[in-house]
Amino acid sequence: MCKHNFIFATSTFHASYVVKFNGFNYNEWSEQVEYYLGVQNLDLALMTEKPTDLTENSTDEERSFHKKWERSNRLSLKFLRMTMASEIKTSFPATEYAKKFMRLAKETSQSKVVDKSHAGALISKLTTMKYDGSRSMYEHVTKMSNIATGIRNMGLSMDKNLLV
Repeated sequence: MCKHNFIFATSTFHASYVVKFNGFNYNEWSEQVEYYLGVQNLDLALMTEKPTDLTENSTDEERSFHKKWERSNRLSLKFLRMTMASEIKTSFPATEYAKKFMRLAKETSQSKVVDKSHAGALISKLTTMKYDGSRSMYEHVTKMSNIATGIRNMGLSMDKNLLV
């Protein structure tokens, strides 16, 4: 087995042990990802910003750092994408940098928490609504149906028995 195939097989094996990022579990996911990339010595792109572009006057040290950073960034991005749930992967914004990828994942996770609390409020409102006779039955049922549609649009399923 050549060295590149071994590295890919090892990465795939380790990726299977990292919890998949689903939009709600950023803290656990990022901790596992950062640990794995650190152990593999691939976390340079997560720890530092992109180095300035090389020029004719760049030193050997700058060229070496740039090469290490590019490798770290490329492999980190692949690993980060491998550890995402497929539902998130398709809608996740594209980026060229691992550090920005982690920032976007954190922002996604924070917005999902807001969505989750909003969904909880809507479910609470739906389950406590009572017909009080102040409007027509049609208006009451329409309002309940609209709340249920809002909950479904957040990706949560609503049991029809709950609505009845």
